[in-house]
Amino acid sequence: MDYHSDRFEDHSLLVFKNDKVIALLPANYNGQTLYSHQGLTYGGLIIQRTLKFQDILEAFKMVLQFLNRLNIGTLVIKQMPSIYTSVASDELLYTMFLLQAQLYRRDMLSVVNLQVPIQFSKDRIAGCKRAIKHHLEIKETNEFEAFWNDILIPNLQEKHKTEPVHTLQEIKMLKARFPNQIRQFNVYYNGDIVAGTTIFDCKHVAHSQYISANASKNTLGSLDALHQYLISKVFKDKQYFDFGISNENNGKQLNKGLLYWKEGFGANAVAQDFYKVETQNYKLLDDVWV
Repeated sequence: MDYHSDRFEDHSLLVFKNDKVIALLPANYNGQTLYSHQGLTYGGLIIQRTLKFQDILEAFKMVLQFLNRLNIGTLVIKQMPSIYTSVASDELLYTMFLLQAQLYRRDMLSVVNLQVPIQFSKDRIAGCKRAIKHHLEIKETNEFEAFWNDILIPNLQEKHKTEPVHTLQEIKMLKARFPNQIRQFNVYYNGDIVAGTTIFDCKHVAHSQYISANASKNTLGSLDALHQYLISKVFKDKQYFDFGISNENNGKQLNKGLLYWKEGFGANAVAQDFYKVETQNYKLLDDVWV
């Protein structure tokens, strides 16, 4: 996380039992609120697989007590989507219920289960056929400049008046630190880049962090062919392919066209919840056990 440490006031926490770390909470501080780190896509307590629920509950209670003593009134938690965990891990979700936490946002990931038969829609199949007709070429590359400068940044500026979350320098640095997890796939037409995607390759999931193409994407079928290739060949042995969210306005609205495109690859919904917990509510965990 240190590559963007200048943007956040870090306040990450460690929980110990008998002088041994049993839980971590990557977090940053802003005003009277502690955030499950805003520089990370997913958050919450990081725990050992063998940790029992009693210890998890006690660890979270101690975190809230600690923050309350520091006069930090609210903890904001972003839930880890279930597809990213190695085992069933909804302890934190149940704990949010016990703490009467406020669900203030819910995003919807579009996820393809790669271990069941996948049926592409007629539109996506037609797009792939157009790509074959135009002799598009798909390549994995270690270079990010062409995609960032020629495709991604111009598109985000034109459509949303914004910039990528990661600068070109940051994504190159992440690639250097995690060469096998940060992967770039580009599509070329007559030798020129026309589309691409940046994949975060996780243990069970391939996640499209950035997807973008130039104005010819519908005519050429560039994004259809690219993702057909990734889903059917490159990442076919993963459990899931995650297209990410199509949400806007803190989860309350959806980009209809974008969601339609993702669902054309067989994607279904997986929710990611965001909670606000009043730290003084740690007392609600006193009478859980019977």
